[in-house]
Amino acid sequence: MRRIKDLLQHPLVWPCLTLVLLCALDLVRNPHFLGITMLDGHLFGAPIDILNRAAPLVLVSLGMTLVIATRGIDISVGAVVAIAGATAASLLVDNPAQVGSAILAALGVGLLAGMWNGLLVAFVGMQPIIATLILMVAGRGVAQLLTGGQIIPIDAPGYLAVGGGYLAAVPCAVWLALVAIIATALLMNRTALGLFIRAIGINPVATRLVGLRSAAIVFSVYAFSGVTAALAGILISSNVRSADGNNAGLLLELDAILAVTLGGTSLLGGRFSLAGTVLGALIIQTLTYTTYTIGVPPEATLVVKATVVLAVSVIQSATARAVIARFARRMLHGPLVKSLSEVSR
Repeated sequence: MRRIKDLLQHPLVWPCLTLVLLCALDLVRNPHFLGITMLDGHLFGAPIDILNRAAPLVLVSLGMTLVIATRGIDISVGAVVAIAGATAASLLVDNPAQVGSAILAALGVGLLAGMWNGLLVAFVGMQPIIATLILMVAGRGVAQLLTGGQIIPIDAPGYLAVGGGYLAAVPCAVWLALVAIIATALLMNRTALGLFIRAIGINPVATRLVGLRSAAIVFSVYAFSGVTAALAGILISSNVRSADGNNAGLLLELDAILAVTLGGTSLLGGRFSLAGTVLGALIIQTLTYTTYTIGVPPEATLVVKATVVLAVSVIQSATARAVIARFARRMLHGPLVKSLSEVSR
């Protein structure tokens, strides 16, 4: 019984169960849901499609996880996605061959955006939601200025391969997301930075009193969030073969926050789970796939998504876990006690 209670308390149990239930629902609708085939040297199938489309959200969510772990929030990541895509497209219009320069410029813009947020939050002392709201509004305008309010088509094969190409039969976007996950996990778990971020989230005042340069760490976290958002912007613009300053990355910040919270990261700071964040992003993308396949009208998709997120978030709460554990204990002990009483008779 103790093992069951500990299992229910594990932060990754409910995200895993949610993902399994969504996949089971898709299997009921389509018995070939998990099927993967090889076509023209590339892997195709629903799981590959979900992983490919979830890659930008995974990247943005990684940066969002570390920001939230420091008691912050970054609602400007959608605008940074648009700026990065617009920057790359603007450079590729004149010279489609300068793919490397376009990617570096997009990453540089994302880094500058993250540093701007970090400056306002860590050194100016602004509330994170206000500081990032400024860039959320202004950044979308900057992206539209770069594109002239138009959708800029991208016709650079090297750039298009980043988000739409394949490597070893797997989409390049999946490989890029995997590398980002591994690098971030190593940085958080193999260095003291992860411990420092947790300490800042738990008690920022105490970390300053013990001499930890918390402002520099918070600044770096926002800069990292800007870079991951720029990477997502490169993938998205490459995948759709264009840059749209108005719609690229729209509401992506909300999906990222949902992915982080679904994964068990506390919005109060301190506790975070990169594995949970990846699971949360996969849940959101699988849920989107499921709503389309079962015939949910597009106008009701957001309602269904919000309902599922609400249910999973409630189940993850300490009170709900205690109730579920108590119910499981009664279910297990009830039949056992009854059978023992019958034997004693």
